[in-house]
Amino acid sequence: MKTSILPALTACFVAGLAATPGAFAQATPTLAKIQSSGLIVIGHRETSVPFSYVDTNNQVVGFSQDLCNRVISAVKAKTKHPDLKVRFVPVTSQNRIPLVQNGTVDLECGVTTNLTSRQNQVAFSYTFFVATTRLLTRKDSGIKDFPDLAGKTVVTNQGTTSERILRKMNEEKKMNMQIISAKDYGEGRLTLETGRAVAYMMDDVLLAGTRTLTAKPSDWVITGTPQSSEAYGFMLRKDDPEFRKLVDDTLAEVMKEPDFTAMYDKWFMKPVPPKNINFDFPMSDSLQKLYANPNDKAFE
Repeated sequence: MKTSILPALTACFVAGLAATPGAFAQATPTLAKIQSSGLIVIGHRETSVPFSYVDTNNQVVGFSQDLCNRVISAVKAKTKHPDLKVRFVPVTSQNRIPLVQNGTVDLECGVTTNLTSRQNQVAFSYTFFVATTRLLTRKDSGIKDFPDLAGKTVVTNQGTTSERILRKMNEEKKMNMQIISAKDYGEGRLTLETGRAVAYMMDDVLLAGTRTLTAKPSDWVITGTPQSSEAYGFMLRKDDPEFRKLVDDTLAEVMKEPDFTAMYDKWFMKPVPPKNINFDFPMSDSLQKLYANPNDKAFE
């Protein structure tokens, strides 16, 4: 009897793992998981121009993805898997953290803000961009700053820093705003363009990307006093120092390369698909300092 129990228990254990998505990933360091499976899974955004989005050829492109591709190359070298397969999984503001936590996604290369509160759930790479939260509105809307939103409808993305700031502002300042929480930038833009909201609050550079996708970009303006600074980092699972070091070392190396400015200019200072509109978003002094001395500091 005793000799027959162990195989049975082993079979039950394996079946249990198969029935629990991400269980093996959580128990195994990411690089070991990738090496064993011959696959790395990348979380991406679908409409976050110019960081992470799907182009007309159904390819994931953007500034975040260019950096992510360098990490993928480093993983191939580290795991000695030159033919490593890459699977892309679209993520949203609502599901991106759970998908990293449960092992569905190995590395999220989107536009996620590094917050100290989020560090209890996931780990963050070195910061690769810093944005501020402002408003996108029609030039003739009469909205110049956040106080002008009193009694009006504003849209933001669900599960973001901007949503939290808006709701806190509404409560503390009794502004009587109607706040619409969009699932993504596509829905947020549609809400704004159809007039269901007078303004869209999000990170300034992402609002610039949203503006390029409107029917008439020249009709829209980014305005308002910045309400927060957003440090973007790649997300990965907690307590995996080997993988985190590989990601950080790769990003630091790329940021200090002579042609890194060309990578930046490609997405922020030159025409960007799909509408080939120039963001005209020069690298700020703070960004230059960040790239010279990379870090993973959260602003809150």
